[in-house]
Amino acid sequence: ISWTPSLLPEGLLQHPLSQKTTNTGHQTSVLWTTRGQNATMDCRHNMGTSYYQMYWYRQLPMKTMEQIVFTRTGSKDHDFGTFSTEKFAATKTVAEHGTFTVKHVEPGDEGLYFCAVSAQ
Repeated sequence: ISWTPSLLPEGLLQHPLSQKTTNTGHQTSVLWTTRGQNATMDCRHNMGTSYYQMYWYRQLPMKTMEQIVFTRTGSKDHDFGTFSTEKFAATKTVAEHGTFTVKHVEPGDEGLYFCAVSAQ
């Protein structure tokens, strides 16, 4: 599941928010926001409630992919590792759905963002 922003001349960030659906998942694929605003991405799947763990990743231009957060249904204590909750937020209230937010979007946030799910 991806989110691919690019910096526009007007200082806007363009993020893929048309909806894209696969046989197992649904993603936010285009999202528009302005610098300084929050950008929230949506991830849904139909693999069943046993797939209650969700991971959010990003890949910045010319960088390797990195995991930003691990979430599970019912837990508000998400694992952001070394990433700041001042910059990122996540929700996971049901197994089949989660959201991920990049706060106060800046040009350095440009990249590919996606989610993955797993069962325990």
